[in-house]
Amino acid sequence: MNLFAKSNQKTNSKSIQQIKDWTYQRLNIDSEITISINQLQCHEQGCPPVETVIVVMTSPPQQYKIHKPISEITEIDINHNLGKC
Repeated sequence: MNLFAKSNQKTNSKSIQQIKDWTYQRLNIDSEITISINQLQCHEQGCPPVETVIVVMTSPPQQYKIHKPISEITEIDINHNLGKC
């Protein structure tokens, strides 16, 4: 059973790029490091209905979750969830 399924909601590539830009700035990482952004839906009880997972492909990879769809994420969310406020 797949507890996480990709959201059917279309995401804007401009929003994804903005989140990546904020992530590079917040973590002060080289632009050559890959960042993966995925929006997931959870159908398990107690799980947020939609979350965005940001994975920074360092060694080891760093993973961050924000309980919002990609289209609603702001720079404040990135700053709050990817380090000190």
